Amino acid sequence: MPPLVEIKNLSISFTSGEEVFEAVKNITFTVNRGEIVGIAGESGSGKSVTCLSIPRLLPSPPVRYDSGQILFSLNDKPPVDMLQVDSRTLSEIRGGEVGVIFQEPMSSLNPVFSCGHQVMESVLLHNKIDRKLAHDQTIDLFRSVKLPDPDAIFNRYPHQLSGGQKQRVMIAMAMSGNPSLLICDEPTTALDVTVQKSIIELIREIQSSTGMGVIFITHDLGVISEIAHRVIIMHKGSIVEQGNVRQVFDSPGHPYTKALLACRPGLYPKGTRLPVVGDFMSNSGDALNIPITSASTVDEAIKPAPQPLPSGELIKVQDLKVWFPSRKTFGGRVLDYSRAVDGVSFSIFKGETLGLVGESGCGKTTIGRAILGLVKPQSGKIIFNDQDITAIDGRVLKSLRTRMQIIFQDPFSSLNPSLTIGSAIAEPLLVHHGERGKKLIREEVTQLLEKVNLRADHYHRYPHEFSGGQRQRIVIARALALRPEFIVCDESVSALDVSIQAQVLNLLNDLKAEFGFTSLFISHDLSVIRYISDRILVMRKGLIEESGTPDSIYRNPKSAYTRKLLESVPKLMA
Repeated sequence: MPPLVEIKNLSISFTSGEEVFEAVKNITFTVNRGEIVGIAGESGSGKSVTCLSIPRLLPSPPVRYDSGQILFSLNDKPPVDMLQVDSRTLSEIRGGEVGVIFQEPMSSLNPVFSCGHQVMESVLLHNKIDRKLAHDQTIDLFRSVKLPDPDAIFNRYPHQLSGGQKQRVMIAMAMSGNPSLLICDEPTTALDVTVQKSIIELIREIQSSTGMGVIFITHDLGVISEIAHRVIIMHKGSIVEQGNVRQVFDSPGHPYTKALLACRPGLYPKGTRLPVVGDFMSNSGDALNIPITSASTVDEAIKPAPQPLPSGELIKVQDLKVWFPSRKTFGGRVLDYSRAVDGVSFSIFKGETLGLVGESGCGKTTIGRAILGLVKPQSGKIIFNDQDITAIDGRVLKSLRTRMQIIFQDPFSSLNPSLTIGSAIAEPLLVHHGERGKKLIREEVTQLLEKVNLRADHYHRYPHEFSGGQRQRIVIARALALRPEFIVCDESVSALDVSIQAQVLNLLNDLKAEFGFTSLFISHDLSVIRYISDRILVMRKGLIEESGTPDSIYRNPKSAYTRKLLESVPKLMA
């Protein structure tokens, strides 16, 4: 029996005017029925371009298929080349024989239709049945993907569901045509570890019960280890290594694979300089002899940067409550509240990095924003340098904000697309220190760009001209422009590839050593929290579940919830 999918000598380019960018370079691999193939690599490696080309979901132009074949087997029929089939056959295969789950379900679901309506329309598209039967099949699909109360979910809109529930709706939609192949394009990247684990288990269970083939795209090698039978490693449009997951991860042959394995922060003690891809790819991978399973013998070049020692309290939070209206009368009277933060107390010491971890909706981002005065507490105190910032007027708070900054999760949405990055970094300096003059401020911005490993000539470029990692460096530079005492890092590395994440974490450690700021580091990634933090707070449903040093939290968690979080972290080599 031929493979379900056979990609042979495939090359793909993107065209823009006279310019041509080669995105995929002469790659060959197969996917069989009944197996899960994981594809890993950094952003821009070509993994999504390759897989979305199987059902031909990329617009042409600008996509151009330069060479090769994508052979797809339709039941007992001879394989067809997806690059050559007519539009009718292509339509039958899309959604029917090939299902796709995308990374961000909110942007994949239509906000103006109920979840049930959208999945039912997909059922009707692939099955010649009436709407009553399609409704029943949709409820069955919701039940099969383990959505709670399928009848209620049918009538709810995407914004009324959690991230994990929306992803389950997308899985139900992808399964509506009983596909032979399921393509999962980073379906767990934005999810908490517990939700991620449940989605991985669900996909594995569905694959086992249906016998379909699955392509699982991710930059998280731990996820690949948990779900895949075989792994393909892609780098700059080429396949650099492929094989059995255990074999590849236990004995990686290519320097790039070694780099991806070595860059994970969970392998290293706090403050240790993380290795990056460049350390492995230069000199044919011999530049640094960095172990990939331990950090006990790291090279001199990656020893910890000196860190400021925590001293007295900088911030004291006392019985903080932040509630948001959840139900109102027609006249606007509040009937009930969502208690995002419901009475928490803790301190942050000068020079310290306090890690705040928990699932989405636990209140961790709300705490960060309350400390910065971006949301108003219901009650409680936030004392910054002996001053209660909940009891001061807006004018005083504005002056305090020069000493407190935030780095957001998504740098692209926090940068004005119409401003050059030089102007974006200069803006807070012009507002608060305009008397210095534009020339001096421009020199300061140039110095900041260089401190975050960007170039002075980047000053006049716009946000869309940079990669995700570069944009994160830009917003870090902007946060540092006013030399703040305190910085909130709100999921600031969670969306980055592991190698880019390592670069940004190294940068934050270097800058903290130079500038001596205090930080609150918010994340749902427990390996990052363990690496970066002096102390950790675990949050659940608006309350602090437990607190302690990274070692005490990880080695001897007191709370069942903390143990559940730790058990949900994907293990690379179990």
